[in-house]
Amino acid sequence: MIQGSDVSDRRRRTARARRRGRTRQITPRAHWLLLSVLAVTLSMALLLQGYTHHMFGITADAVTDARGPSGVVPGRVAHGGPVIADAAGAAHTARVKDRTIALTFDDGPDPVWTPRILDVLRRNHVHATFFVVGTQVVAHPELVRRIVAEGHQIGIHTFTHPDLARLAPWQRSLELRETQLALAGAARVTTALLRPPYSAKNDALDDADWSVLKQADAAGYVAVLSTQDAEDWQRPGVDRILANATPRGHAGQIVLMHDAGGDRSQTVAALSALIPRVKAHGFRFATVGAAVGMAGPVQRAGFGDHLQGMALIGLLRVGDWVVWLLGVLMCAAGVISVLRAAVVLIAARRHRRLRTGWWGRSWGPPVTEPVSVIVPAYNESAGIEAAVRSLLASDHPGEIIVVDDGSTDGTADLVESLHLPVRVIRQQNAGKPAALNTGLAAATYDLVVMVDGDTVFETDTVRTIVQPFADPRVGAVSGNAKVVNRGGLLGRWQHIEYVVGFNLDRRLFDLAECMPTVPGAVGAFRRRALLALGGVSDVTLAEDTDLTMALCRAGWRVVYEEGAVAWTEAPASLNALWRQRYRWCYGTLQAMWKHRGALVQRGAAGKLGRRGLIYLLLFQVLLPLLAPVVDIIALYGLLFLDPVRTIGLWLTFLLLQLLMGLYAFGLDGERPGPLWSLPLQQFVYRQLMYLVVIQSVFTAVSGSRLRWQRMERYGSLQAPAGAQTRSDDLPPQVPGSLPRPAPYEPLQQPASYEGHPPIPPHPESYETSQLYW
Repeated sequence: MIQGSDVSDRRRRTARARRRGRTRQITPRAHWLLLSVLAVTLSMALLLQGYTHHMFGITADAVTDARGPSGVVPGRVAHGGPVIADAAGAAHTARVKDRTIALTFDDGPDPVWTPRILDVLRRNHVHATFFVVGTQVVAHPELVRRIVAEGHQIGIHTFTHPDLARLAPWQRSLELRETQLALAGAARVTTALLRPPYSAKNDALDDADWSVLKQADAAGYVAVLSTQDAEDWQRPGVDRILANATPRGHAGQIVLMHDAGGDRSQTVAALSALIPRVKAHGFRFATVGAAVGMAGPVQRAGFGDHLQGMALIGLLRVGDWVVWLLGVLMCAAGVISVLRAAVVLIAARRHRRLRTGWWGRSWGPPVTEPVSVIVPAYNESAGIEAAVRSLLASDHPGEIIVVDDGSTDGTADLVESLHLPVRVIRQQNAGKPAALNTGLAAATYDLVVMVDGDTVFETDTVRTIVQPFADPRVGAVSGNAKVVNRGGLLGRWQHIEYVVGFNLDRRLFDLAECMPTVPGAVGAFRRRALLALGGVSDVTLAEDTDLTMALCRAGWRVVYEEGAVAWTEAPASLNALWRQRYRWCYGTLQAMWKHRGALVQRGAAGKLGRRGLIYLLLFQVLLPLLAPVVDIIALYGLLFLDPVRTIGLWLTFLLLQLLMGLYAFGLDGERPGPLWSLPLQQFVYRQLMYLVVIQSVFTAVSGSRLRWQRMERYGSLQAPAGAQTRSDDLPPQVPGSLPRPAPYEPLQQPASYEGHPPIPPHPESYETSQLYW
């Protein structure tokens, strides 16, 4: 039994290992295909929606250019009947029978006026012909079904009501075909009747109009013009419409009226009076087909056309819904952005007053006790010398510990060859959290400063960053990281992001007592606070965010000291930037999820949860996810809406960002010169950042594991002057400081903190430990 149990346990462990192996080998690429398909589908829907709703539109019939030459229009057509057939061959026309009137209504169906006109026709037992616009059919298919069900005839009036004579042949075909499909989808009928928009009587046809009729004839359409125009589109008054629509003599007429395109109350009133009056004079009413003796111009649509028509209607309705939704989301993004700008600027101003005014906050007596500076390093030979020399030039006493995490480029050898008072600890490659824990175990003093191997401190950085520890409630301090390699657009954009984005947010977090991240480049901690947490956890890719949130939940105050300046190398290529921000974003999502319990806790943990986590969710996750909406709406507006208004809104948001940038640069003592590149940032950098968020969110939701890749170093750091003025001896043990623990003593996580069970390390989360960097 025991042996069987052992075998079963081994099998389970093997199965878990295989599952982990498969997980590690999965690269989350499928979502990019899904995103591409979604983007193409969305683009097609928006292009179709924009074309059908904004490229053309229903306007008054008088909106036409001057008539062109008519030399190719056959005389038998120009002086013939209003119904024109076989235009591409031996054209012939048909006239309406005597004492017969065919009422025709253009531009519908309209949800207000078409039902009222149908009611008038039903009361008077009259059938008419409705020339419908495709977009109106899509919007109101139920009215088309009512028109057909009540015995009226259907004709097409194009899909978007353009002047067909101005369109290319392929656009004409598209207009007719899409309208026919819309009819097939809405009422399962097709029609051979066509009335081109802005058409009039036969003698008004010119050569361009004739080319349209010939192309329509080749597609199987019969053109229906008019002989009497009620001119109701001018809204001249009921009496005038009635007079224009009343026939003179006994000749049959095709009367042109409208059931859409504006206020048609005069049309409804005139129609109610016209029908009884004309009937009293011995006229009868008929559809166009019946009035000229045409057999079956309206037929039942085939199953294939019906399906295509339903798909077209569905696609256009989805497009309408998407445009509405995008508009709502853009408004939400705009409101959130303006709200964030206002809150951040107000908080930054108050933070500055509290830190610099005579009424400002005092941390307490100056902190002079020595500190332990821990420098975790993996393949940092390009910049480690500058980093170490800058630390030696510090005006605050302490020790420097470089933990070489299995570097393969001779980082540890380089530091030792400098013969500087620096302790070098070598260990097998185990990742940055393990290197930091090794440094903590070897540290002498209670105050610990952590600095990346690609970062240079100013002379007063260490002294400045530890001053807040005069307040016993403070457990960690965030410094002010600045970009050193600002050359080129990419460097300028990251410089702007550090100053405007990161530092303004840190001022707000400081005031709200919900600091979520002490950056790895420049941060200070109480060693005993870290030991109480079990050291630096490796369960997320953002160990600095995870550690900071854990300190907040443990009741420690985390603050921002803007005067503690550190210079760090930023990625110099888009690929390197992508990998860095992808890791940051994904690690932040991991940390947010890990510490989600803070949302329902009280005290310092509750401040982190209900202030810090919600802020991160809104402005670092949801707002970037909404950013593509702004770009899509902007492009949509430029193509189909008012481009001046669209550009004006874009400039307004750009101005808001510029004002924030100027204020933030002023707070940080930076010259505003790089802000000239802010407009260009909107076209490359911004898209890259929200794609990073999309990738990170998808990776987190899909459960894929992300590898931690180290950023390439460029060696652009330089140590400040005076970096070699320190003694060559290590600082002595300071009386009263914490005793030095045994070197390499592994740090153990406590049993729990604030009621939460310990989280075991998961080194199997990564393919190899060297990817921690």
